[in-house]
Amino acid sequence: MRVMFLGDIVGKAGRDAVLDHVPGLKQSLRIDFLVVNAENAAGGFGLTEDICRDLFYAGVDVITSGNHVWDQRQSHSYIDNEPRLLRPINYPHSAAGRGHGLFEATGGRKVLVINAMARVFMDPLDDPFSAVERALTSVELGHDCHFALIDFHGEATSEKMAMGHFVDSRATLCVGTHSHIPTADAQIFDGGTAYQTDAGMCGDYNSVIGMDPTEPVHRFTHKVSSGRFTPAQGEATICGCVVESDDATGLALSIEPVRVGGRLKRAVPTH
Repeated sequence: MRVMFLGDIVGKAGRDAVLDHVPGLKQSLRIDFLVVNAENAAGGFGLTEDICRDLFYAGVDVITSGNHVWDQRQSHSYIDNEPRLLRPINYPHSAAGRGHGLFEATGGRKVLVINAMARVFMDPLDDPFSAVERALTSVELGHDCHFALIDFHGEATSEKMAMGHFVDSRATLCVGTHSHIPTADAQIFDGGTAYQTDAGMCGDYNSVIGMDPTEPVHRFTHKVSSGRFTPAQGEATICGCVVESDDATGLALSIEPVRVGGRLKRAVPTH
């Protein structure tokens, strides 16, 4: 199976780039299943029902999120009625929505998607490791599902790498989000789990992690706010990875970075 994951969509530039490129990429790269993190898609903060519907229509199979999932008020009710939109699994059980799900890919194959949020330098939540453990043990990789994907939304690279090793041999892909910068460490761990510390964002890289530089620079240099953060509006780069797996075992055979459009050097799988 070939699964593509795209990192955090930031603002309209990121949305437009994903909507423009995803249909063609799914066809040319023979993608069986597509997961996108969209927690910054609505003006840089949260996501809306209309945005989710546009992404699903374009070919996105599942949308993941993170600490900004609740920034738009309507997402609280929408997420309860849309199983393809996930919030971090380690939010309290009383939170709306769900943190994982088993979904169908091409050919009837099953994909387990888990959305979890780290705790180092992040909001205090329940233990992500035990939450991911419970979700992984609910299915058997290679039998009940053919691909298990974990979007680990976090700040600290060490915590993300620890999660990758924690799930090695039990998940197909563990990929980080939230940092908005694509890391150059795409690899397959010894147990067969594909890993990348951060997928990067789908947004304008002539920015400060997707935001127009004016306000972030002002806050760093003056230590006071002069206005709101607003997403940069230049041409966006969509960033992520493509993983090919063995249906019999559910383990990764290859992982390749994806970067298309905008300022970053283009990278797409060649096989």
